[in-house]
Amino acid sequence: MTEKTDGEAIDSGDFRSSRLEKLRGSRVVVTGGAGLVGSRLTALLRGVGAEVTVLDRMDAYPDSVHALFGAERHATRLVVGDIRDRALVRKAMDGAELVVHAAAYADVAACTRRPDIAFKANIEGTEVVLEEAVAARVRRLVLISSAAVYGNGTAASDGPQTFHEDQPLHPLSVYANSKLWAEHQTRLLLGAAGIDFSVLRYFSVYGDPQVPKPGSHSWMVAWLAMHARLGLPMRLNGGGVQVRDLVHVDDIATATALALVEDGVVGATVNVGSGKPTSVRDVGELIAPHFPGSRFITTPRPADDPLGGYADTERLYELMRWRPGISVADGVERYVNWLNATPEALPGWLAEKAA
Repeated sequence: MTEKTDGEAIDSGDFRSSRLEKLRGSRVVVTGGAGLVGSRLTALLRGVGAEVTVLDRMDAYPDSVHALFGAERHATRLVVGDIRDRALVRKAMDGAELVVHAAAYADVAACTRRPDIAFKANIEGTEVVLEEAVAARVRRLVLISSAAVYGNGTAASDGPQTFHEDQPLHPLSVYANSKLWAEHQTRLLLGAAGIDFSVLRYFSVYGDPQVPKPGSHSWMVAWLAMHARLGLPMRLNGGGVQVRDLVHVDDIATATALALVEDGVVGATVNVGSGKPTSVRDVGELIAPHFPGSRFITTPRPADDPLGGYADTERLYELMRWRPGISVADGVERYVNWLNATPEALPGWLAEKAA
């Protein structure tokens, strides 16, 4: 019999599954659970036997997109409403043991256009969720933050920067600033109340059935793939030199579920990334061979679009005993195959542009 090394044992699917079994029978609330990440997490939690209440406004996407995400199918209970509605949040948390706070006005460009909405959702809403988590005496809360808090990092360099959790933070956007506030407030409120918490800084999440929104410059895999599928040029803002650490939504869901059971992450802030840099142009070049005749155009880089970097993932590996397993090449191919098999997912506003 061949023995596994410690690293192989830690990364094995069987080991991960055995840890997630601890969630069986747990009562979990996922705010923002009808979005891409939230719905995938809800499906994972239900698959291991947890009871999941999803709290979501259900207005971030058209009904057809929400149907693709499938939160209504997977949730034990769906509560439709705003996280600023204290009575509704209290109702959703009644009897809850665990909370994942993922609800946010999450599009960088949209937050820049409407900082008032970003404040209401990401500041006021988060305050209500945290206060009600304390009142409900939940066992643990996982706050979903973002690599956007790093901005462009702290020093100029010839190559992509590595972002580690303890470095100075320089948010460049309204969205990033709201996430940094949420991190601080989580530590202040839950730490003082003696409730376990952890902060996960997601890097660039992608994967089917992600559908972009008008006027956004996030979600580059979906953006570029859908443009190429429709015969539109793939736009490279600033030439596509921005670096992102792309993490497939399935890996994101796994990391978030593990943060609910792993004691090592209590009180910690953890990067959730692949630890590998990928430029926007790199993504376009992975997509192009799937659509003969694809072409690129260069457009100006928005001021709130950071040059980026990639995650230092040592803390992720040390505290959660796990690493993401889906490569960018495989993940992009999965997305393209899904898109070709699901042409109805192409948003009407983008198809009209192509026509």
